[in-house]
Amino acid sequence: MPLQRLKEYLNREGVKYVSIIHSPAFTAQEVAASAHIPGKNIAKTVMVSIDGTMAMAVIPASYAVDFDLLQGALGAKNVKLAHESDFKDRFPDCELGAMPPFGNLYNMEVLVARSLAEDEDIAFNACSHHELIKIAYKDFERIVEPKVFTFSVHG
Repeated sequence: MPLQRLKEYLNREGVKYVSIIHSPAFTAQEVAASAHIPGKNIAKTVMVSIDGTMAMAVIPASYAVDFDLLQGALGAKNVKLAHESDFKDRFPDCELGAMPPFGNLYNMEVLVARSLAEDEDIAFNACSHHELIKIAYKDFERIVEPKVFTFSVHG
């Protein structure tokens, strides 16, 4: 979804947001440093395959997915990191690796680490490697309706 459509969606849902332009950065920790935001407040979208179905695992930039915790919490048989080739066509209007954590707009489940849900505000990639959007976590939870549980560890 192009950035303009994302902003229109946020406006339609009554979500107040701030757009943050930063120098190009490709890892979540680089984005945090470039935008001068703590890594715990940057929502990193990790694409995972759960028993063959693609989903978004959303965690703080300074954390990593614990695949054993995720698999156990979901009662799944197989949970693994998805390969870029598995999902690159699902986000045609986003730079690879810069998709926002709005699986509801891409017909996929969103799983949020409890460690991220503790934050008042979150920021996330806005379809590119040089812009973030920052919103209140409660607004994100209201419009995305993610499943929230513990599945990340501090990296």
